Amino acid sequence: MIGDLRKKLDKIELQSMLSGDDDSKNAIMTIHPGAGGTESQDWAEMLLRMYMRWFERAGMDSKIINFLKGDEAGIKDVSIEIKGSYAYGYLKSEAGIHRLVRISPFDSNHRRHTSFASVFVYPEVDEDIEVEINPDELRIDTYRASGAGGQHVNKTDSAIRITHLPSGIVVQCQNERSQYKNKSSAMKILKARLYQLKKEEMAKEKSEIEKNKKDISWGNQIRSYVFQPYTMVKDHRTKYENTNVQAVMDGNIDEFLRQYLLWNINKEKK
Repeated sequence: MIGDLRKKLDKIELQSMLSGDDDSKNAIMTIHPGAGGTESQDWAEMLLRMYMRWFERAGMDSKIINFLKGDEAGIKDVSIEIKGSYAYGYLKSEAGIHRLVRISPFDSNHRRHTSFASVFVYPEVDEDIEVEINPDELRIDTYRASGAGGQHVNKTDSAIRITHLPSGIVVQCQNERSQYKNKSSAMKILKARLYQLKKEEMAKEKSEIEKNKKDISWGNQIRSYVFQPYTMVKDHRTKYENTNVQAVMDGNIDEFLRQYLLWNINKEKK
């Protein structure tokens, strides 16, 4: 009973820290590999698996709305829609560069490699919030979906790429069979990104999401995942560490989220 009560109190404590305007909203997460080809693409897929496990543990509903598979292994790009109570509030801590150190399974000489992947998180725009998009400012390209599965793959131009010309924002979706559904999903991502951009302009300063948009390379990471020569996951903002790398990769990231919220509150107070 005490254990159950402690879990409930921890959840209440976390939610009390989620007081931002968008914290209660659903979220859209994108994951991109950094330079490094197959190695970083595999790392991006490992991060996707980690987050999918956490969504399941947290009772969040998730849907992959764009998935581009790597040439040999891993992924080149993925976008996920996450629905659940305070989805954005919990996941905003994950926006930034994630660094992996391990002995590469793709290196025949078994050398240690360092790989990077970026994670960006946006609040999903509510239906009652108007984001004006001028159709004349959009370039919409169709192309054939690529990857395994589905009769529609490589047979019809169902995939959609939308470029918002004034901002340069590019979004794409190819997971649905119909071009209409892909366009709808892509527009949802575009609205979320334009809404975030509008918020930044109103605040006259870059948000935490945009502060983390640095080169996907050494020195810019928010968190390091070390598999060899020792095991350690360390958040470079909060200094929180966990030596159980396997548990973290299985989605046990709750304490990282909690420590970020505490760190962020203390930073705002200062």
